[in-house]
Amino acid sequence: MTELPGVEEHELASTYPTRLPVWWGREGVAGVSPDEAGTTGRKIVLRFEKKFGKLEKLVFKFLGGTKEMKRPLDNLNSMLWELSDGSRTFAEICTIMDSLFHEKVAPVQDRTALGLNQFQQLGVLAIMKTKFDQGWPTGPGVIPPSQTMTERLDGIDSEPLEGEIVEWPLES
Repeated sequence: MTELPGVEEHELASTYPTRLPVWWGREGVAGVSPDEAGTTGRKIVLRFEKKFGKLEKLVFKFLGGTKEMKRPLDNLNSMLWELSDGSRTFAEICTIMDSLFHEKVAPVQDRTALGLNQFQQLGVLAIMKTKFDQGWPTGPGVIPPSQTMTERLDGIDSEPLEGEIVEWPLES
C-alpha cells in the first residue's frame, strides 16, 4: 500500500478503530470493495432498540410505531464500518479509503476521522490503542445483552463473513 502524505502524522494514525457490539447487517448489491478480509462493498444498516421514557411509552402505546430504529449508512461510511474491525490502524484504513473513493473522501484523514467520530458519538465504535483482542463480538447480527430485539430483519443479511466474530467469548 502506498503511504498518504500527512496520514502518519495524524493523531489517530496508529490507533485501531473497533466496532462495539451492535446489531448490523448488509443490504443491496456489492459496490466498490478492496481485496480485504471482512469487506463486501455492500451498504450497512445499523439497528438499535428504542429506549422510551414514561411519557414516550404512553405515546407509543397510544399511537403505536416501531420499537426499533434502523440507520442505513452510505457507501463511504459502510466501507469505513466494514474496515473498522480492530485489525487495521487508522492509517491503513485511510489508505484503503483513498484508494477506493479518491476525491470523494478527500482529505481522507479528516473525512475518515469525522466518520469514526460520528460512530463514537452513536456509541457503536471505540478507538483502541492496540489491536483488537477479540474480547467482544464485532460481526453482524449481534444483539447486545441490553437489548431484546429479534435477530432477523427482512432484506438485511446478518450472516457473518469468514473471521467475523459473532459470539460472546466464554468467561474463564
